[in-house]
Amino acid sequence: MDALPNDNEARQSTGQASCPLLSTAPGGAQLGEDSFRRVVEWAPSAMVMIDRDGIMVMVNAQTERMFNYSRQALIGQSVEMLVPARFRQQHVLFRAGFFGDSKPRPMGVGRDLAGCRADGSEFPVEIGLNPIDTEAGVMVLASIIDITERQRAQQRLEDALREKTVLLNEVHHRVKNNLQVITSLLNLQADHAADPRLRAMLAESCGRVKAMALTHQLLYERKDFSRLDLGDYLERLMHSIRATYRGTGDRIKLRLALPEESVPLDLERTIPCGLLLNELVTNSYKHAFPGERCGEILIELSEDGDGLVRFSIADDGIGLPPETELASRVSLGLQLVPLLVEQLHGTLEIIRERGTRFSVCFPIHLVVKEAS
Repeated sequence: MDALPNDNEARQSTGQASCPLLSTAPGGAQLGEDSFRRVVEWAPSAMVMIDRDGIMVMVNAQTERMFNYSRQALIGQSVEMLVPARFRQQHVLFRAGFFGDSKPRPMGVGRDLAGCRADGSEFPVEIGLNPIDTEAGVMVLASIIDITERQRAQQRLEDALREKTVLLNEVHHRVKNNLQVITSLLNLQADHAADPRLRAMLAESCGRVKAMALTHQLLYERKDFSRLDLGDYLERLMHSIRATYRGTGDRIKLRLALPEESVPLDLERTIPCGLLLNELVTNSYKHAFPGERCGEILIELSEDGDGLVRFSIADDGIGLPPETELASRVSLGLQLVPLLVEQLHGTLEIIRERGTRFSVCFPIHLVVKEAS
Protein backbone atom coordinates (compact mmCIF):
# COMPACT_ATOMS: atom_id res chain seq x y z
CA MET A 1 0.00 0.00 0.00
CA ASP A 2 1.41 3.36 -1.00
CA ALA A 3 2.05 5.87 1.76
CA LEU A 4 -0.11 8.95 1.82
CA PRO A 5 1.53 12.24 0.89
CA ASN A 6 2.11 14.71 3.67
CA ASP A 7 -0.36 17.48 4.30
CA ASN A 8 1.13 20.04 1.92
CA GLU A 9 1.71 17.49 -0.83
CA ALA A 10 -1.85 16.23 -0.53
CA ARG A 11 -3.33 19.67 -0.95
CA GLN A 12 -1.07 20.49 -3.91
CA SER A 13 -1.68 17.23 -5.76
CA THR A 14 -5.44 17.07 -5.22
CA GLY A 15 -6.45 20.67 -5.08
CA GLN A 16 -7.79 20.04 -1.58
CA ALA A 17 -8.65 23.24 0.24
CA SER A 18 -6.92 24.04 3.48
CA CYS A 19 -8.96 23.75 6.68
CA PRO A 20 -6.71 23.73 9.76
CA LEU A 21 -8.32 21.99 12.70
CA LEU A 22 -8.86 23.37 16.16
CA SER A 23 -7.99 21.40 19.25
CA THR A 24 -10.26 18.70 20.62
CA ALA A 25 -11.86 18.81 24.06
CA PRO A 26 -10.19 21.14 26.61
CA GLY A 27 -7.12 19.50 28.05
CA GLY A 28 -7.01 16.91 25.28
CA ALA A 29 -4.28 16.40 22.74
CA GLN A 30 -4.60 18.26 19.47
CA LEU A 31 -5.16 16.13 16.39
CA GLY A 32 -2.79 17.32 13.72
CA GLU A 33 -4.28 18.20 10.36
CA ASP A 34 -2.08 15.67 8.60
CA SER A 35 -3.22 12.88 10.93
CA PHE A 36 -6.82 13.92 10.51
CA ARG A 37 -6.51 13.84 6.73
CA ARG A 38 -5.01 10.37 6.87
CA VAL A 39 -7.92 9.10 8.99
CA VAL A 40 -10.43 10.58 6.55
CA GLU A 41 -8.57 9.36 3.47
CA TRP A 42 -8.49 5.73 4.56
CA ALA A 43 -12.03 5.62 5.93
CA PRO A 44 -14.08 2.75 4.39
CA SER A 45 -16.99 5.09 3.68
CA ALA A 46 -17.10 8.20 1.53
CA MET A 47 -16.13 11.26 3.60
CA VAL A 48 -17.02 14.77 2.50
CA MET A 49 -16.29 17.95 4.49
CA ILE A 50 -18.26 21.09 3.63
CA ASP A 51 -18.24 24.61 4.93
CA ARG A 52 -21.22 26.71 5.98
CA ASP A 53 -21.94 27.59 2.35
CA GLY A 54 -22.10 23.95 1.33
CA ILE A 55 -18.77 24.04 -0.51
CA MET A 56 -16.74 20.83 -0.42
CA VAL A 57 -13.31 21.45 1.10
CA MET A 58 -12.22 17.85 1.60
CA VAL A 59 -13.13 14.46 0.09
CA ASN A 60 -11.47 11.07 0.31
CA ALA A 61 -10.65 8.36 -2.21
CA GLN A 62 -13.83 6.42 -1.43
CA THR A 63 -15.87 9.48 -2.41
CA GLU A 64 -14.20 9.48 -5.83
CA ARG A 65 -14.97 5.79 -6.31
CA MET A 66 -18.55 6.04 -5.05
CA PHE A 67 -19.61 9.06 -7.10
CA ASN A 68 -17.27 8.59 -10.10
CA TYR A 69 -15.88 12.12 -9.81
CA SER A 70 -12.23 13.07 -9.55
CA ARG A 71 -11.15 14.89 -6.45
CA GLN A 72 -10.33 17.99 -8.48
CA ALA A 73 -13.88 18.04 -9.86
CA LEU A 74 -15.37 18.02 -6.35
CA ILE A 75 -13.22 20.39 -4.28
CA GLY A 76 -14.61 23.90 -4.32
CA GLN A 77 -17.98 22.79 -5.68
CA SER A 78 -21.37 22.75 -3.96
CA VAL A 79 -22.21 19.50 -2.19
CA GLU A 80 -25.62 19.61 -3.92
CA MET A 81 -23.94 18.21 -7.04
CA LEU A 82 -23.92 14.85 -5.21
CA VAL A 83 -27.66 15.09 -4.55
CA PRO A 84 -30.31 14.10 -7.16
CA ALA A 85 -31.55 17.22 -8.96
CA ARG A 86 -35.11 16.92 -7.64
CA PHE A 87 -33.88 17.11 -4.02
CA ARG A 88 -31.27 19.85 -4.33
CA GLN A 89 -33.41 22.84 -3.41
CA GLN A 90 -34.76 21.10 -0.35
CA HIS A 91 -31.28 19.91 0.61
CA VAL A 92 -30.08 23.53 0.81
CA LEU A 93 -32.73 24.19 3.48
CA PHE A 94 -31.83 21.04 5.41
CA ARG A 95 -28.16 22.00 5.30
CA ALA A 96 -28.87 25.47 6.67
CA GLY A 97 -30.97 23.90 9.42
CA PHE A 98 -28.13 21.64 10.45
CA PHE A 99 -25.68 24.51 10.81
CA GLY A 100 -28.28 26.26 12.98
CA ASP A 101 -28.26 23.28 15.38
CA SER A 102 -25.07 21.40 14.64
CA LYS A 103 -24.60 18.15 16.54
CA PRO A 104 -23.68 14.62 15.48
CA ARG A 105 -26.69 12.81 14.05
CA PRO A 106 -27.81 10.70 11.12
CA MET A 107 -29.24 12.59 8.18
CA GLY A 108 -32.85 12.22 7.07
CA VAL A 109 -34.07 9.79 9.72
CA GLY A 110 -37.13 8.01 8.41
CA ARG A 111 -36.54 9.13 4.82
CA ASP A 112 -34.96 7.36 1.87
CA LEU A 113 -31.75 9.14 0.86
CA ALA A 114 -30.06 8.92 -2.51
CA GLY A 115 -26.73 9.98 -3.98
CA CYS A 116 -26.13 11.06 -7.57
CA ARG A 117 -23.12 9.86 -9.56
CA ALA A 118 -21.32 11.81 -12.26
CA ASP A 119 -23.35 10.06 -14.96
CA GLY A 120 -26.63 11.04 -13.29
CA SER A 121 -27.42 7.56 -11.94
CA GLU A 122 -28.77 7.38 -8.40
CA PHE A 123 -28.11 4.96 -5.56
CA PRO A 124 -29.42 4.62 -1.97
CA VAL A 125 -27.22 5.96 0.83
CA GLU A 126 -27.01 6.40 4.58
CA ILE A 127 -25.35 9.58 5.81
CA GLY A 128 -23.97 10.53 9.21
CA LEU A 129 -23.28 14.20 9.98
CA ASN A 130 -20.59 15.43 12.36
CA PRO A 131 -19.76 19.10 13.05
CA ILE A 132 -16.01 19.85 13.09
CA ASP A 133 -14.51 22.97 14.69
CA THR A 134 -11.80 24.47 12.47
CA GLU A 135 -9.91 27.75 12.40
CA ALA A 136 -12.15 28.69 9.47
CA GLY A 137 -15.29 28.03 11.56
CA VAL A 138 -17.66 25.10 11.99
CA MET A 139 -17.67 22.65 9.12
CA VAL A 140 -19.57 19.41 8.63
CA LEU A 141 -17.95 16.05 7.95
CA ALA A 142 -20.43 13.73 6.25
CA SER A 143 -19.90 9.99 6.23
CA ILE A 144 -21.71 8.40 3.26
CA ILE A 145 -22.40 4.67 2.87
CA ASP A 146 -23.74 3.06 -0.29
CA ILE A 147 -26.49 0.67 0.89
CA THR A 148 -27.36 -0.75 -2.54
CA GLU A 149 -26.20 -4.27 -1.67
CA ARG A 150 -27.88 -4.13 1.74
CA GLN A 151 -31.20 -3.22 0.13
CA ARG A 152 -30.80 -5.97 -2.45
CA ALA A 153 -30.12 -8.48 0.30
CA GLN A 154 -33.14 -7.18 2.22
CA GLN A 155 -35.28 -7.52 -0.88
CA ARG A 156 -34.08 -11.08 -1.44
CA LEU A 157 -34.91 -11.89 2.17
CA GLU A 158 -38.37 -10.34 1.87
CA ASP A 159 -39.01 -12.23 -1.37
CA ALA A 160 -37.93 -15.51 0.23
CA LEU A 161 -40.12 -14.82 3.26
CA ARG A 162 -43.07 -13.98 1.02
CA GLU A 163 -42.59 -17.22 -0.92
CA LYS A 164 -42.36 -19.19 2.32
CA THR A 165 -45.53 -17.54 3.61
CA VAL A 166 -47.41 -18.39 0.42
CA LEU A 167 -46.17 -21.99 0.64
CA LEU A 168 -47.15 -22.36 4.30
CA ASN A 169 -50.50 -20.79 3.58
CA GLU A 170 -51.11 -23.32 0.83
CA VAL A 171 -49.96 -26.22 3.04
CA HIS A 172 -52.32 -25.30 5.89
CA HIS A 173 -55.15 -24.75 3.43
CA ARG A 174 -54.64 -28.19 1.90
CA VAL A 175 -54.30 -29.90 5.30
CA LYS A 176 -57.49 -28.19 6.48
CA ASN A 177 -59.35 -29.33 3.36
CA ASN A 178 -58.05 -32.89 3.71
CA LEU A 179 -59.14 -33.03 7.34
CA GLN A 180 -62.57 -31.77 6.34
CA VAL A 181 -62.79 -34.59 3.79
CA ILE A 182 -61.93 -37.08 6.55
CA THR A 183 -64.62 -35.51 8.76
CA SER A 184 -67.19 -35.88 5.98
CA LEU A 185 -66.22 -39.53 5.47
CA LEU A 186 -66.58 -40.24 9.20
CA ASN A 187 -69.97 -38.55 9.28
CA LEU A 188 -71.07 -40.53 6.23
CA GLN A 189 -69.91 -43.77 7.84
CA ALA A 190 -71.73 -42.89 11.06
CA ASP A 191 -74.97 -42.26 9.17
CA HIS A 192 -74.84 -45.79 7.74
CA ALA A 193 -73.77 -47.53 10.97
CA ALA A 194 -76.51 -49.65 12.54
CA ASP A 195 -74.75 -50.08 15.90
CA PRO A 196 -75.31 -47.03 18.19
CA ARG A 197 -71.96 -47.65 19.89
CA LEU A 198 -70.18 -47.55 16.52
CA ARG A 199 -72.00 -44.33 15.61
CA ALA A 200 -70.86 -42.77 18.90
CA MET A 201 -67.24 -43.82 18.32
CA LEU A 202 -67.28 -42.37 14.81
CA ALA A 203 -68.77 -39.14 16.14
CA GLU A 204 -65.98 -38.91 18.74
CA SER A 205 -63.34 -39.45 16.06
CA CYS A 206 -65.01 -36.79 13.94
CA GLY A 207 -64.75 -34.34 16.86
CA ARG A 208 -61.04 -35.02 17.24
CA VAL A 209 -60.40 -34.42 13.54
CA LYS A 210 -62.38 -31.17 13.73
CA ALA A 211 -60.23 -30.01 16.68
CA MET A 212 -57.09 -30.56 14.58
CA ALA A 213 -58.60 -29.00 11.46
CA LEU A 214 -59.50 -25.87 13.43
CA THR A 215 -55.81 -25.21 14.08
CA HIS A 216 -55.04 -25.15 10.37
CA GLN A 217 -58.18 -23.13 9.66
CA LEU A 218 -57.10 -20.36 12.06
CA LEU A 219 -53.53 -20.39 10.75
CA TYR A 220 -54.89 -19.99 7.24
CA GLU A 221 -57.16 -17.12 8.28
CA ARG A 222 -54.70 -15.23 10.50
CA LYS A 223 -51.64 -15.62 8.21
CA ASP A 224 -49.46 -16.10 11.32
CA PHE A 225 -47.86 -19.53 11.19
CA SER A 226 -45.87 -19.34 14.41
CA ARG A 227 -48.62 -19.13 17.04
CA LEU A 228 -52.32 -18.99 17.77
CA ASP A 229 -54.39 -17.04 20.25
CA LEU A 230 -55.61 -19.77 22.60
CA GLY A 231 -58.68 -17.76 23.58
CA ASP A 232 -59.72 -17.36 19.94
CA TYR A 233 -59.14 -21.06 19.37
CA LEU A 234 -61.26 -21.96 22.41
CA GLU A 235 -64.18 -19.84 21.23
CA ARG A 236 -64.20 -21.53 17.82
CA LEU A 237 -63.76 -25.00 19.32
CA MET A 238 -66.63 -24.51 21.76
CA HIS A 239 -68.85 -23.36 18.90
CA SER A 240 -68.04 -26.60 17.06
CA ILE A 241 -68.74 -28.76 20.14
CA ARG A 242 -72.06 -26.99 20.76
CA ALA A 243 -73.05 -27.78 17.19
CA THR A 244 -72.14 -31.44 17.72
CA TYR A 245 -74.31 -31.70 20.87
CA ARG A 246 -77.09 -29.41 19.77
CA GLY A 247 -79.51 -32.26 20.54
CA THR A 248 -79.19 -31.44 24.25
CA GLY A 249 -80.93 -28.10 23.62
CA ASP A 250 -80.77 -25.76 26.61
CA ARG A 251 -80.48 -28.63 29.06
CA ILE A 252 -76.68 -28.33 29.21
CA LYS A 253 -75.19 -24.83 29.17
CA LEU A 254 -71.61 -24.26 28.01
CA ARG A 255 -69.86 -21.13 29.29
CA LEU A 256 -66.41 -19.79 28.46
CA ALA A 257 -64.40 -17.40 30.66
CA LEU A 258 -61.43 -15.83 28.85
CA PRO A 259 -58.83 -13.26 29.99
CA GLU A 260 -58.83 -9.77 28.48
CA GLU A 261 -55.31 -10.22 27.10
CA SER A 262 -54.58 -12.75 24.37
CA VAL A 263 -52.82 -15.99 25.32
CA PRO A 264 -50.45 -16.96 22.47
CA LEU A 265 -49.57 -20.62 22.07
CA ASP A 266 -46.89 -22.03 19.76
CA LEU A 267 -48.00 -24.21 16.88
CA GLU A 268 -46.46 -27.44 18.18
CA ARG A 269 -48.69 -27.49 21.26
CA THR A 270 -51.88 -26.06 19.80
CA ILE A 271 -53.09 -29.42 18.47
CA PRO A 272 -52.53 -31.42 21.70
CA CYS A 273 -54.11 -28.56 23.65
CA GLY A 274 -57.13 -28.53 21.33
CA LEU A 275 -57.48 -32.32 21.50
CA LEU A 276 -57.26 -32.20 25.30
CA LEU A 277 -59.98 -29.57 25.55
CA ASN A 278 -62.13 -31.47 23.08
CA GLU A 279 -61.83 -34.72 25.09
CA LEU A 280 -62.62 -33.13 28.45
CA VAL A 281 -65.61 -31.06 27.25
CA THR A 282 -66.96 -33.98 25.22
CA ASN A 283 -66.62 -36.25 28.26
CA SER A 284 -68.70 -33.85 30.34
CA TYR A 285 -71.42 -33.69 27.68
CA LYS A 286 -71.57 -37.49 27.41
CA HIS A 287 -71.29 -38.64 31.02
CA ALA A 288 -71.89 -35.80 33.50
CA PHE A 289 -75.60 -35.36 32.81
CA PRO A 290 -77.31 -38.74 32.34
CA GLY A 291 -80.97 -38.95 31.42
CA GLU A 292 -82.57 -35.52 31.33
CA ARG A 293 -80.35 -34.01 34.01
CA CYS A 294 -79.63 -30.31 33.50
CA GLY A 295 -76.36 -28.62 34.25
CA GLU A 296 -73.52 -26.39 33.19
CA ILE A 297 -70.01 -26.82 31.81
CA LEU A 298 -67.59 -23.95 32.50
CA ILE A 299 -64.28 -23.53 30.67
CA GLU A 300 -61.87 -21.02 32.23
CA LEU A 301 -58.57 -19.83 30.75
CA SER A 302 -55.92 -17.69 32.42
CA GLU A 303 -52.22 -16.84 32.25
CA ASP A 304 -50.30 -16.10 35.43
CA GLY A 305 -47.19 -14.01 35.90
CA ASP A 306 -44.91 -17.05 36.03
CA GLY A 307 -45.33 -17.86 32.34
CA LEU A 308 -47.90 -20.59 32.98
CA VAL A 309 -51.19 -21.17 31.19
CA ARG A 310 -54.05 -22.58 33.23
CA PHE A 311 -57.36 -23.82 31.98
CA SER A 312 -60.07 -25.81 33.68
CA ILE A 313 -63.17 -27.66 32.55
CA ALA A 314 -65.72 -27.91 35.36
CA ASP A 315 -69.21 -29.39 35.33
CA ASP A 316 -71.86 -29.69 38.03
CA GLY A 317 -72.92 -33.17 36.94
CA ILE A 318 -72.81 -36.49 38.74
CA GLY A 319 -68.99 -36.47 38.93
CA LEU A 320 -66.34 -39.15 38.52
CA PRO A 321 -66.29 -41.99 41.03
CA PRO A 322 -63.47 -41.50 43.60
CA GLU A 323 -61.70 -44.68 42.54
CA THR A 324 -61.61 -43.77 38.84
CA GLU A 325 -58.16 -43.80 37.20
CA LEU A 326 -57.93 -42.18 33.77
CA ALA A 327 -55.44 -44.68 32.34
CA SER A 328 -57.72 -47.61 33.22
CA ARG A 329 -60.90 -46.11 31.77
CA VAL A 330 -62.58 -48.00 28.95
CA SER A 331 -63.21 -44.63 27.23
CA LEU A 332 -60.47 -43.86 24.70
CA GLY A 333 -60.99 -40.15 25.31
CA LEU A 334 -60.04 -40.24 28.99
CA GLN A 335 -57.13 -42.56 28.24
CA LEU A 336 -55.79 -39.89 25.90
CA VAL A 337 -55.97 -37.13 28.53
CA PRO A 338 -52.74 -37.98 30.46
CA LEU A 339 -50.84 -38.45 27.18
CA LEU A 340 -51.94 -35.06 25.88
CA VAL A 341 -51.04 -33.37 29.18
CA GLU A 342 -47.59 -34.91 28.91
CA GLN A 343 -47.18 -33.51 25.38
CA LEU A 344 -47.91 -30.07 26.83
CA HIS A 345 -45.26 -30.63 29.55
CA GLY A 346 -48.03 -29.80 31.97
CA THR A 347 -49.78 -31.11 35.07
CA LEU A 348 -53.34 -32.33 35.58
CA GLU A 349 -55.43 -32.04 38.71
CA ILE A 350 -58.87 -33.65 39.13
CA ILE A 351 -61.19 -32.15 41.74
CA ARG A 352 -64.27 -34.26 42.60
CA GLU A 353 -66.48 -31.75 44.37
CA ARG A 354 -69.95 -30.68 43.22
CA GLY A 355 -69.30 -32.42 39.93
CA THR A 356 -65.87 -32.73 38.33
CA ARG A 357 -63.17 -30.19 37.60
CA PHE A 358 -60.18 -30.96 35.39
CA SER A 359 -57.44 -28.34 35.90
CA VAL A 360 -54.47 -28.26 33.53
CA CYS A 361 -51.37 -26.10 33.90
CA PHE A 362 -48.47 -25.88 31.42
CA PRO A 363 -45.69 -23.41 30.47
CA ILE A 364 -46.60 -20.93 27.75
CA HIS A 365 -43.05 -21.09 26.36
CA LEU A 366 -41.49 -24.50 25.96
CA VAL A 367 -37.82 -24.53 27.00
CA VAL A 368 -35.79 -27.20 25.23
CA LYS A 369 -32.83 -28.37 27.30
CA GLU A 370 -29.69 -29.33 25.43
CA ALA A 371 -28.30 -32.78 26.06
CA SER A 372 -25.15 -32.73 28.17
